Amino acid sequence: MSTPPGTRPDGRGSGAPGGRPRRRVLDDSAPPRFFVSDLDGAPRWVGGMLAGLQAALLSLLVVVLPAIAAYVATSAAPATTGIPWTRAVEVAAGLWLLAHGVPLTDAPSVTLVPLGLTALAVFGCYASARRSGYATRSAFGAGVGAYVGVALVVGLVTGVPLLHVGIGLLGAAAVAAGGLGAGLLRRPEAPRFRDVVQPVRARLPEPVAHGVAAGTTALATLVLLAAVLATLWVVTGRSAIAEVVGSLRLDAVGGVVLAVAELAYAPTLVLWALAWLVGPGFAVGTGTSFATGGVQAGALPAVPLLGALPAPDVVGGVLVALPVVTLLAGAAAALVLRRRLVTERALDAPAAGLVSAATAGLGALVLAALARGGIGPGRMTELGPEPLLVALAVAGGVALGALLVLLPGDRHVRAAVAAAARRVWAGATGLVRRG
Repeated sequence: MSTPPGTRPDGRGSGAPGGRPRRRVLDDSAPPRFFVSDLDGAPRWVGGMLAGLQAALLSLLVVVLPAIAAYVATSAAPATTGIPWTRAVEVAAGLWLLAHGVPLTDAPSVTLVPLGLTALAVFGCYASARRSGYATRSAFGAGVGAYVGVALVVGLVTGVPLLHVGIGLLGAAAVAAGGLGAGLLRRPEAPRFRDVVQPVRARLPEPVAHGVAAGTTALATLVLLAAVLATLWVVTGRSAIAEVVGSLRLDAVGGVVLAVAELAYAPTLVLWALAWLVGPGFAVGTGTSFATGGVQAGALPAVPLLGALPAPDVVGGVLVALPVVTLLAGAAAALVLRRRLVTERALDAPAAGLVSAATAGLGALVLAALARGGIGPGRMTELGPEPLLVALAVAGGVALGALLVLLPGDRHVRAAVAAAARRVWAGATGLVRRG
């Protein structure tokens, strides 16, 4: 005898009580299984770790793949006979580590960081985190740890000394923290940046919090002006750049490699322009100086980008007064600060101005240090600005500009000055009467 539909062989219904079959409830909100990732349900830190790994490997491949392509294109040349393709990978890995602050293993005197590759690594972290990360602390920590782990493996495999590996780990952590943090904050589920920093900001006095924001604005303004200045240098020096490129007599592969190298150091030129703009200037070799007051240039290597540097006949004169832009940047930031800062004491406005100057100076110190290093032995071990001089110039100019705007416009300061003046006048008139 056949079993009726919806019943078991023992005669009981297989579904609801009463022998009626149980109906399947279809959840239309659930995605089809075909589109479900195997990571669904995994801890959030797993996604962050994968984002960090992806960013590190992609930025590494951006350097390694062109190096392999260049090796293949020149493999028939007599100069590459007997050199394995792994050598190209080692050189590319060394350049990737150099972007994180690690000197080249084969050329320890090459310490000038290619900030273009550094910016590319930061962007890779940002894009990876925004696309596949999770806006949680565990995901952020796992992503930074994964990126640093890749840097550690690359450094150990390529034979980098342990001291330099430690420097690279710090650089990799800074790159990953900046890029991944910015990317995670762009996630749909992420809080606003203002909400993230609010616990720290709430513990700071109002003059300090507003001063940090004003100092950051002033420094960003100076960097933007430096980028415009560096662009003008390249445009006006295009003839000298073309002559250097022509003298090298490069083939197509060499031209591409040179173009990539020039782009990698283009941000460095911007930071050199910043040092020139604020006064101290920079060096391109031991005993040289490029500043608004004058140029002492020696023999320069055949690098096209150096053809954009200011010539001795375009410095001096009115350009000596160009560092006044630091004062103007501080004043512009203070104008914004004055509308937001609510002062309660006479010391609030000066404190905010000095904090803004310290913030801008500290940022300039870091940027100048990143733009300083060497590209070879001998006199080429000293390139870039003196970080301390640049920091002092920026801090001094921003402080002066900010205080010139903040102090006259603050009623507490005016009241304190008026009270002090009255006391001085009263004391002076009292002495005259007694005399």
